[in-house]
Amino acid sequence: MDRPRLPLNALRAFEASARHHSFTRAAIELCVTQAAVSHQVKNLEAQLGVSLFRRLPRGLMVTEEGEALLPVVRESFDRIGETLDRFEEGHLREVLAVGAVGTFAIGWLLPRLHTFREQTPFVDLRLSTNNNRVDIAAEGLDYAIRFGAGAWHGLDAVELFEAPLSMLCSPQIAAGLSSPEDVVHQTLLRSYRNDEWPKWFATAGLKGPAAVRGMMFDSSLAMMEAALQGAGIALAPPLMFARLLATGEIVQPFDVSIELGSYWLTRLQSKRPSGAMQAFANWLLLQAGSIGDIA
Repeated sequence: MDRPRLPLNALRAFEASARHHSFTRAAIELCVTQAAVSHQVKNLEAQLGVSLFRRLPRGLMVTEEGEALLPVVRESFDRIGETLDRFEEGHLREVLAVGAVGTFAIGWLLPRLHTFREQTPFVDLRLSTNNNRVDIAAEGLDYAIRFGAGAWHGLDAVELFEAPLSMLCSPQIAAGLSSPEDVVHQTLLRSYRNDEWPKWFATAGLKGPAAVRGMMFDSSLAMMEAALQGAGIALAPPLMFARLLATGEIVQPFDVSIELGSYWLTRLQSKRPSGAMQAFANWLLLQAGSIGDIA
């Protein structure tokens, strides 16, 4: 036999009374009389067949049964409120959770995001950054933008564009470099990948140092900050630092670059794309078609 539906007003009266430990204060909050709140709670107790409160001379004490019901009611009202908040100008806003490599997010994505917001006002974008290590399922992400070869187990990956690495440094350091050979004797900033600098030297036709012993970083953003401060020469994608190059804070002394991967838009193969996901993917791929332009 189906249980009769519980009235929302009675549940709201119960939640407010439990929070205030008082029918009177609950009535003030709900803009009704104290008698109305008390009546609604009594009807709810009768329908459930339990006592939700112990009536005390100076207030209310929630019973064990009431304590069991209270968190469920609160969570339900919170979820209703969150859903109602997502309605805007006649449209239901969709939450879209995207994780991105910090370098990509700050150097390329953020300067363009205003066009996505203008085109898709129904999307509530939640952007998180990482250092290229991300677990889409565990972090509850719809998409992850990462750098690599494009092969990740259980994921669909769409290539956005390649991002070659070149040496970048401060103008002061660059002033002392007349040819790529001079780089051998400089402090070389590096990532966790051991093959980057050796490949750059090989591409330049040079024999690099036996061991690269500069500071190691897990983020190109941190590496570039060190380069800005004159700590050494970074090997990073110029495309992601176009603004620093445009202002002259960072320079690219030599036109030698290496390719170690691309940026990819990835999602779980088991996840069916929502309207917000499809809108973001379409917009991102369109933007990636003109990677050098900032709208």
